Amino acid sequence: MNNLSNTKVHTVNNIAEVQEQVYKFQSEGYAKDNIFVLTHDKDRTKRIVDNTDAENIGVAEEGLGTAIANIFRSNGDELRAKMRSLGISKMDSERLERDMDQDKILVIAWGGTEYIGEDYDPAVYYYPHYVV
Repeated sequence: MNNLSNTKVHTVNNIAEVQEQVYKFQSEGYAKDNIFVLTHDKDRTKRIVDNTDAENIGVAEEGLGTAIANIFRSNGDELRAKMRSLGISKMDSERLERDMDQDKILVIAWGGTEYIGEDYDPAVYYYPHYVV
C-alpha cells in the first residue's frame, strides 16, 4: 500500500515521461495539487505546459479544471529553495538542480509536509536511485 505522506522525486527526460509519471502519481492517490513539475529552463517549462495537460495550471490551483501539475518557473536559488520546502535535502536539491542543468525534468509527488530552514525529509524517494 502506498503512503501518501511520502515525497517521491522522479527525474525524467521528456514530455511523454512527465505525462506518464504524473498519471502514475495520480493513480497512486496523490492529489493533483501535490504533484509538481520543475525544469531549469523557462522556455522548456512553457513547452511542457503547452504540450501536456498541465496547461490549465491556474485553474487547478483554485481546485477546478483538469490540470495535472503545478509548474514552477524558477532558477537557481529559488528553485533549490522550493525543493527544500518540499523536504529535499540541501545536497539532493543541488544534485537535482545539476540534473536539470543537463535538461532533466523533475516530477515530484509531495507528501504534504512543508520544511523550513535546514530541516529535510530523510525518507524522500528518488528515482532513478542515486549512489552517494
